[in-house]
Amino acid sequence: MSRAPAPKPFSLEPPHEPHGPVSARGSSRVMKLSLAAIGVVFGDIGTSPLYAMRECFHGAHAIPVTQANVLGVLSLIFWALTVIVTLKYITFVLRADNQGEGGILALMALVSSVLGKSKLHPMLIALGVFGATLLYGDGVITPAISVLGAVEGLQIAAPTLEHWVPWLTAVILIGVFSIQRHGTESVGRIFGPVMVVWFATLAVLGVSNLIKNPAVLAAASPTYALGFLLENGTIGFIVLGAVVLVITGAESLYADLGHFGRTPIRRAWIFVVFPGLILNYFGQGALLLRDPSAAEHPFFHLFPEWALYPGIALSTVAAVIASQALISGVYSITRQGTMLGFLPRANIRHTSADERGQIYVPTVNWMLMLGSLALVGYFQSSSRLAAAYGIAVTLTMLITTIMLFFLVRAVWGWSLPRALLFGSICFVPELLFLLSSSQKVLHGGAFPLLVGAGLFALMMTWKRGRDILSQRFREQLLPLTDFFDILTVERPARVPGTAVFMTSVRDGTPPSLLHNFLHNRVVHQQVVLLTILTDDAARVPDDRRITRETLDEGFVRIVARYGFMEQPDVPRLLIGCGAIVPTLEGVTFFLGRDTMIATERPGMARWRVHLFAFLARNSQPATKFFQIPPDRVLEIGSQIEL
Repeated sequence: MSRAPAPKPFSLEPPHEPHGPVSARGSSRVMKLSLAAIGVVFGDIGTSPLYAMRECFHGAHAIPVTQANVLGVLSLIFWALTVIVTLKYITFVLRADNQGEGGILALMALVSSVLGKSKLHPMLIALGVFGATLLYGDGVITPAISVLGAVEGLQIAAPTLEHWVPWLTAVILIGVFSIQRHGTESVGRIFGPVMVVWFATLAVLGVSNLIKNPAVLAAASPTYALGFLLENGTIGFIVLGAVVLVITGAESLYADLGHFGRTPIRRAWIFVVFPGLILNYFGQGALLLRDPSAAEHPFFHLFPEWALYPGIALSTVAAVIASQALISGVYSITRQGTMLGFLPRANIRHTSADERGQIYVPTVNWMLMLGSLALVGYFQSSSRLAAAYGIAVTLTMLITTIMLFFLVRAVWGWSLPRALLFGSICFVPELLFLLSSSQKVLHGGAFPLLVGAGLFALMMTWKRGRDILSQRFREQLLPLTDFFDILTVERPARVPGTAVFMTSVRDGTPPSLLHNFLHNRVVHQQVVLLTILTDDAARVPDDRRITRETLDEGFVRIVARYGFMEQPDVPRLLIGCGAIVPTLEGVTFFLGRDTMIATERPGMARWRVHLFAFLARNSQPATKFFQIPPDRVLEIGSQIEL
C-alpha cells in the first residue's frame, strides 16, 4: 500500500477547522452551532434510552433482572458509548473531514484520492457506496422507532389509548417530514433548546434513581461486561443485539459534520449528551434492581407519577427531533452521491445563505416519510421494530472503520502497528455487535439490508452507465483538429453571438456542436467548449476552479472543477471569466439530450440498461441543475447504444 511521503506527527487536532464560519466568528458562533447540533445531530442517539434498556430485559430474548445481569448490561452500554462514540467518532472520525464535509462518501472520496491506482480502489468504492446506501435504510427506521417508542408511554399512563399509538405516530411523522423544507438551521434553532431540556431531564432522572442505589456505578469497570458475556454464553451474545441500540445514530455525527462543524459537535457530546445518557442508563439500572417489574418500560418508570404525562410529552417531542439526525444525514449523502456521479441529478435546495452544508432534498424527504409510515403500519410497536434496527447501523460502522484504517495509513501516515491497534479496538466490538444483530435478519432486520442492496444496485448502475456513455461518446468523437479542417474547407456562415457547448469530454468535438453544424451549416462567432468536472475534494479553491485554453477559429475550451459539496452555476462561472462572456446577452447554450438504446454490446445487463435509461429520463434537467436560463438553451437529441 502506498503511504503519504512524509508522515505527520500524531495529533488529535487537524491543521484546520473543517467548517470555516465556526472558527471565524468566535466562541459565540460555536455556542450557537453547538446548541443547534444538540437539536439535530444527537436526537437519534439521545432517544435510545426510550427503548434500549427495555430490549435487554423485556421481550423475546429478555434476560432475568439480576444484579449480575444489570451490572453487565450497564457495563456493555458504558463501554460501547465510550469506545465506539467517544473514542472512534468524536476523537478520530470527525478528524476525517473532506474540506469540512463528513459522511462515508466523503471518507471514500478522501481515501480514493490517495489510493486511486491501488488494487484496493474498486473495493473501497464499493464499500463506501454500500455503507452510504445502508444509511437510507436507517433514515427510514429511525423516525418510526423513535416516535413509536415515545408515544408508547401512553400505554402506561392510559392503557385504553394503546390502539391509538400507531395512528398518533403516523400523524407526528407526517408533521416531522413536512417541516424539513425550512432547513436544518431553522429546525436546529427550535430543536436545540428542547433537546437541552431533554438531556437535562435524562440526567436528573438518572441521578434521582442513582442516589437510591449508587452501587450500580461499579458497572463502569469493564470486568462486569466481560464477566456477563462469559457467564451467559449464547444469551449474552444475543443481548449485544439490544445493547447496540444505544449507539444507533453515531454515524449521523459524521454524516452531519458539514452542517455544523467538528468543534460544536464535540463540545455538545462531551458536555451535554454523553453525561446525560450515562446518568440515565445507570439510573434505569438502579431502578431495575429495586423494581424488576419496571423492565417493561424502565424509562417511563423513572418518572414520578405526577410527572408522567409531561414526561411522555417531552419524550414525544425528543423523538420527533431524533428523526432529524438521520434525515439531514441522508440529505448530505444524497448530494455527495449526486456530485460524485453515483446518483442522477436531483432537486437540492439550499436552506441557508450562511451555512454551506444545509440543504433540503424534496424527493428523498417524501420517500423517507412513506417508508417510515409503512414501517409503523406493519410493525405497530417499537419492540417489533427494534428487530429491524441495528444490523445496518453496525455494518455501516464496520465499513467506516475499515476505510478509516486505510485513511490513517495512506493519508495521516500512521505506522502499521499503530493503525492495526486502533483498528482492532474499534473493529472487534463492532464485529461482535454485527454478528449478534445478524439474528434479527429473519425478524425484520432484512428490511434495511434490502433497501441498501437495492440502492447499491441503482447507484452502481448509474455510475457504470455514465462510464459506458462516456466511452461510447469517445468512440464517435471527431477530433477537434478535423472539425477545424472542415471549417477551413467549407467556410460556413459565422453568426453573431456566443455558443456554449457543454460536454463531459475534455478533448474532441462535442456531438451537439457537430450535429448543429451538419444540420444548420452555421457556427457562432465565438464558441465555448465547457466541461464541468467533480473533484474528490468537498470544495475547490478559486485558483483551481477554471482552466482556460484559446483554440483556433474563435474557439475557447474551459474546464471548470467543483467539489462534491458545491453547486455548479454555469452563468456565474462564464461571466466570471471576464471578456469571454461579459453578459448572457447573445449567449446560447447547446445541450445534448441522449436516448439510450439497449443492445447486445458488452457493458451492462439489459435490465441495468433499462434502469439507467429510466433514471436518466427522470433526473433533474441539466438547465436547472447548472442554473442555466431555460430561454437560452437549445437541446440536440441523439441516440446512444449501450
